Amino acid sequence: MSPEAIGHRAMAANLSDIAAMGARPVLATVALGLDPRTTAPDWVVACYLAMAGLAARFSAAIVGGDLVRAPTLTLSLTVVGEVSPRRMRLRDGARPYDVLAITGPTGASRAGLELLKRPLALDPPNAEAARNAFLFPEPRLREGRFLGASRAVHAMMDCTDGLSTDVARLVQAAGYGATLLGPPIDPAAEAVALAAGDDPAAYGLDGGEDFELIVAVAPRAFPHLARRFERHFGRPLIGFGSVDPEPGLRLAGPQGPLPLAPAGWDSLISPERPRAARG
Repeated sequence: MSPEAIGHRAMAANLSDIAAMGARPVLATVALGLDPRTTAPDWVVACYLAMAGLAARFSAAIVGGDLVRAPTLTLSLTVVGEVSPRRMRLRDGARPYDVLAITGPTGASRAGLELLKRPLALDPPNAEAARNAFLFPEPRLREGRFLGASRAVHAMMDCTDGLSTDVARLVQAAGYGATLLGPPIDPAAEAVALAAGDDPAAYGLDGGEDFELIVAVAPRAFPHLARRFERHFGRPLIGFGSVDPEPGLRLAGPQGPLPLAPAGWDSLISPERPRAARG
């Protein structure tokens, strides 16, 4: 990966956490560990410019940090944001029968990682879309502030570890369960999965690092909020399930809902487990 992609991804991951609470970023600090014998100054400058450039797009700035010698390259970022208490959204506010929705389709980042690992016969537009989704993800800060301003949005979090895993965390935080209608799979993810001989649904459900925002919305208010969202951002707010009073995660099917095991990334599981979409 290029220094620009590494810097962009590092900043995007932290900005996404700010977006997930309906906040706006204010400042960032960067702690950089490197071996000066193997890391060229031009590499460091390019990485920092990518981080600073993405932060500046959202009116934030890198204001300091630390620089140390290290046996391997490390980047540790902290982003500080601000939000009024009435607009702050947490992951534990979901209510029974809320609509579960997401700000964009899933699986493209997982597809981009697959393309970086091995060559696949794929049309150029889908290949480019998948690679960009992995290398240069877009934090949904404007969308987060828009959704946080609505009282109909009861809970929000970013989708970083896979849709199945993150939805399970969101509803479990409120003591409930969920039924999913199916993952909103990105067309590029579907194309890559089919070319690789994989199941596209697995990319959409478990891929991770999509950096979209998952929300739980009052059911009566969802159609109006979805129309406003599409007018404002030019793309749909995708409803993909609902919050259940009963615990557990289920996937709707022709014969009725079936149990669904979260299969995204979990940092508490053995490191031998394959990572869905972290390079």
